[in-house]
Amino acid sequence: MTRPTLYQSHTTSPLGDVLLAATEQGLAGVWFVHGQAHMPDTRHWITDTTHHTHTTLQAAAQQLHEYFKGQRLRFELPLHPAWGTSFQRAVWHALQAIPYGNTQTYGDIARGIGYPKAVRAVGAAIGQNPHSIVVPCHRVVGANGALTGFAGGLDRKQYLLAHEATCA
Repeated sequence: MTRPTLYQSHTTSPLGDVLLAATEQGLAGVWFVHGQAHMPDTRHWITDTTHHTHTTLQAAAQQLHEYFKGQRLRFELPLHPAWGTSFQRAVWHALQAIPYGNTQTYGDIARGIGYPKAVRAVGAAIGQNPHSIVVPCHRVVGANGALTGFAGGLDRKQYLLAHEATCA
């Protein structure tokens, strides 16, 4: 299977620099540049230094800035993950249904996709979510409501949840 061509750019956020990636079909990923687990190998990606040649990268940067200003509650971007199993993609799709300012548990997600006993597998899939912030994995908490796991770091997860609570 041939991998699609990936384009990359960077933008800023209150939580640090963010790497954006896109294919011709849509947004492939959003990662924090520093302190992020599961960073992809970007050596063969095409760099868009201006955000003006790839419309999806331009839109993603703009919408992230609006989100952090409290002006955007939902992202409207075409998503095109360049990796992930069918199970992971089902989990990532389920995350998109969690409303802004709300949380769900890993168990809620597992039940929602029809695998109620796969809570740990759901957690692992969420940890591999390539669309940080845009696909809101930060809105998933432990069964007791505790903050658990976030590939961008628990401090960022806490910030994002607090941000949404004050802007909702």
